[in-house]
Amino acid sequence: MDRALEAGEEDSESWAAQEMLTANLGDGRLNRRVGLLLRRLAERPEGSIPSAFHSWGETQAAYRFFSNEKATAERVLEPHRDATLQRAKQFPVVLCVQDTTELDYTSRPQVQGLGPLTYECSLGLYIHPTLAITPERLCLGALDLWTWVRDPEDHGGKDRQHRLKRPLEEKESFRWVEGYRRVEDFQSTLPQTRLVYMADRDSDLFELFAAGQTGEASWLIRASQDRKLQDGRHLWEAIREAEVLGTFEFDLPSTSERPKRHVVQTLRAARLKLKPPYRRGTKLPEAEVTAILAREQKPAKDTEPIEWLLLTNLPVGTAEEAQEKVQWYVCRWQIEVYFRILKSGCKVEQLQLQERDRLEVALALYLIVAWRVLYLIMMGRTVPELSCETAFAPEEWKALYIVTRRKRPPRRPPPLGEILVLVARLGGYLARKGDGPPGPKAIWIGLQRVRDFVLALQARENL
Repeated sequence: MDRALEAGEEDSESWAAQEMLTANLGDGRLNRRVGLLLRRLAERPEGSIPSAFHSWGETQAAYRFFSNEKATAERVLEPHRDATLQRAKQFPVVLCVQDTTELDYTSRPQVQGLGPLTYECSLGLYIHPTLAITPERLCLGALDLWTWVRDPEDHGGKDRQHRLKRPLEEKESFRWVEGYRRVEDFQSTLPQTRLVYMADRDSDLFELFAAGQTGEASWLIRASQDRKLQDGRHLWEAIREAEVLGTFEFDLPSTSERPKRHVVQTLRAARLKLKPPYRRGTKLPEAEVTAILAREQKPAKDTEPIEWLLLTNLPVGTAEEAQEKVQWYVCRWQIEVYFRILKSGCKVEQLQLQERDRLEVALALYLIVAWRVLYLIMMGRTVPELSCETAFAPEEWKALYIVTRRKRPPRRPPPLGEILVLVARLGGYLARKGDGPPGPKAIWIGLQRVRDFVLALQARENL
């Protein structure tokens, strides 16, 4: 009996308990316990697992949970998926964005079951989540998760010809096709919401286009290959001959290698028939796609023009329809922010668990923690006027208000945007007139301090 964790299981109103409401781990105690584990990890996302819990007993109970054969990554993520699909029902369009990132555990060779990464001397595993994101960039949650490790004998250039001859189902790239099929399954439960499977250049697979010819779910893929068409032309040649429909404008965010800049792209679109590639032992069907070319015509001096060739199964005949699809693709950047929160905010590459199975259970919980940070950021930007109690428990926002405002909290909960600014200020956000909205780092640091305030006030009341 894990009494240390049972002491907190009565908190059925916390966001974490609600997110785990449909948990089915085969044991009622485990179902209740996973919500408390999620809440504790969210309170200390940057710290180690022991630092997230309030006692050594709680810490031991957490490690026992990670080792329990009933607690798998799939089962832990399932109730969050249920909650995500419920949120998706509120929107006419939801983008299902997939991408891959590697988690490097080279400094923790004691973890069993890992494999080589991009660099053969590195050790870790790959994760491939599917995020549900609205066209307004509000992240609704994680719908799916693939994890895998590479066989050391099958790494890099070793036995390349053998790998090329393998059927798609035995390759890492199969995750993109399977990802679309999972989105199709979700689509069948959401008749009033259009789900759009979306991924970057690694997903440019003819098998995915073929699967999407008859599928209910829509898809939008960035092309990487100059495929041959049925009429003898090639993809880039044909789309560059298409008529210009209009333009698309956006601000390209800054990176360590480039400054932020405003981009204006011209848009072309055409309906094209792709010629099936040769596959040993398999005859692939013809695939008809809509190609959209978004190309920057006047880039800044000494910079490469921003050019995207997008493929979709949706019709595009007007400038507005082309702009909509390119705007959807821009939303894909949210998954990059999500990965940054997961690695820098939740410090998942510093987890010290001895086996891959246990590690994956913890990762499933941290995926939900990272989602909540991203969700709060965008909620504060898109609907700041909502009550803060849509995202914070009363004791959380009241403790924050008392400490930061140095006065009694109001009877009516303040707007969400106001409370998130107070949270971000705890994480270093200055909230000056010219500052933009708070970012992920300020939010995740601030959330940790909020919980400290709650515990301090509760301790004072109990004296």
